Amino acid sequence: MKAELAQTWAGFWDQRSEREKTILAWGSGVLALVIAWSVLWAPAQEGRAHLKESLPSLQRQLASMTAQSNEARTLSAAAQGVAPTGAALKDALAASLTDHGLAATQVQVIGNAVQIQMKNASFPAWTSWVDDARKQFKVQVAEAHVTALKDDGQVDLTASLQPSTAK
Repeated sequence: MKAELAQTWAGFWDQRSEREKTILAWGSGVLALVIAWSVLWAPAQEGRAHLKESLPSLQRQLASMTAQSNEARTLSAAAQGVAPTGAALKDALAASLTDHGLAATQVQVIGNAVQIQMKNASFPAWTSWVDDARKQFKVQVAEAHVTALKDDGQVDLTASLQPSTAK
């Protein structure tokens, strides 16, 4: 295949006069330059100009996103320090109990604490919930009365939870 192509080209080239060979050589050179310009140089030059135009806008966006990120970090840290109290804490704990599949007999606010009473509750599920509530709502168990039932792992309990900041 390669030999046939070379032979065909040689036959074509040998039939040309010196003037035609010169014109074809210069034409091929010009054509190569035009192709190189349109395929390589022009797109690169246009891309560079586009980047030069859009770079200030992108830098402003980056500065804005960095400022927003820093603000989000400070707000996140501030939000973590605020624990609900009173009725808000009661509602949050009641909703959390429901989300964990625990049914409280009574949830009430007593002073700055929330008292929870449960009958025939799963003790492992309750301790897991208390750990989650401690982390999420920043509460601590101020007082707990737990009575074991005949069924393994089942208890009746009364617990008072208060914000961790309260002493």
